[in-house]
Order: sequence, then C-alpha cells, then structure tokens
Amino acid sequence: MYDKVNIDKRWGALMEEKVLIVDDEQSIVTLLQYNIEKSGFKTDTAFDGIDGLQKASSGEFDLIILDLMLPGMEGTEVCKALRQKQIDTPILMLTAKDDEFDKVLGLELGADDYLTKPFSPKEVVARIKAILRRSKTRENNDDQPFIKISDLLIYPQQYEATIKGDALSFTRKEFELLHYLAKHKGKVLSRDQLLSAVWNYDFVGDTRIVDVHVSHLREKIEPDTKHPVYIKTIRGLGYKMEEPY
Repeated sequence: MYDKVNIDKRWGALMEEKVLIVDDEQSIVTLLQYNIEKSGFKTDTAFDGIDGLQKASSGEFDLIILDLMLPGMEGTEVCKALRQKQIDTPILMLTAKDDEFDKVLGLELGADDYLTKPFSPKEVVARIKAILRRSKTRENNDDQPFIKISDLLIYPQQYEATIKGDALSFTRKEFELLHYLAKHKGKVLSRDQLLSAVWNYDFVGDTRIVDVHVSHLREKIEPDTKHPVYIKTIRGLGYKMEEPY
C-alpha cells in the first residue's frame, strides 16, 4: 500500500523547484516549458535579456535556462550581471552556435552547464536534474566551517575567502575551483579532472577554461603571479594546491 502522505510531501518538495526560461523563440520556450513542467517543476518565462535579468534577480528560482543570443541584453551580459550581484542560481546556457569561444565564454562568466541547439527536451530535463543534484550535494558536503592554507582562509558555506584577513572577491566558479583545489591540497589534479569536478564537463582537451580560472585565482591570492606559491603548475599533468611556507 502506498504512503500517500509521504508521496504528496515528496511531490510537493519537487514542485517547489522553479525554473526560469529566458529565450526569445516562442516555439523553444513552449517546448521547454511543456517538458519541464511535465517533469514536475514550476516554470516562468522571459523573452528578452532585460526581463530575464529582472526576474532572475528576484532569487526565487532554483535554476535558470538562459539563451546566449537575446534582444535587449545578451545572455552573456545577463549571466555576468547575476554573478556580479552575487546571485549564484545555477545557469544552463543555450546557444545556436557550436563555437568553442562561446562555450568557454559562457562558463567563464559563471554558467554551470551548456547546451547547443538543436537539443532534445529530454536532455534539457536531464541536465536540469543533474545540475540541481550537484548543487544540493555541494551544500550537504560543505560541512567543514573553513579550510586554512597558510594565510588563506576558505569558508565553503559562505562562499567567502580571506588572505591575511583581507576579503577576496570571486565569481562562483572561481570559488568552487579554489575550494576543490584546497580540499585536495597536495594532490596533483589534471585539467580534465578539474573540468569534470567543477564544471561537470568531460570534453577531453577542452580545458582552456581551467587555465583561465587558475590565472584569475592566482591574481587574487598569489604574492607574485610569475612565481606562484599556492597553486603550482605540474608540467604535463595539471595543478596542485600547496602550503606556501
């Protein structure tokens, strides 16, 4: 016999998860909305970048589907503006372009995942569930109040870090990369490992985004970027976080 109360509770919890779809193509929005709602999520829509940014800034959404090319304000600018506002809602970016530059740019600006049109609605739903699952797993695993590496203090739950007591400013992905390196201090991590762990990407060889983010981190935490002491490059292998002294 089914436990109707528990089933209703689980269904209610799922229905609380809300997805914002920002795309200027009505047919795509309708297709996505139908399939996403059929999978048990609530949805809202926006058809230009300005409206999308306004709605996304409310913080009421669990995930944002964001087209790259939008009227009023491009998706990359919406993504950048949200991250600058410290709004860390996961973003799944869509584009009609199959261009590595666009892919890297979207991820660099703070998108969590990337799909190229045309796509399968089932794949979009699968990506949504995977992103939300990873987000919850990160929240549950970040029980350690802080990580200390010499003068660097990292606070996973607050998405904050300080060096010698001074607060540091990071994008979401920069912080997640820093946190992942710190959690695995002393271990050599390949670019592919970092790409998979932080961005959930497994495109072998498509690792320029990792190098870009490591460069940004070094600018913020290293006393001398030409001679890094925290994040070491292990030639031919990847990167390793170390105690500098």
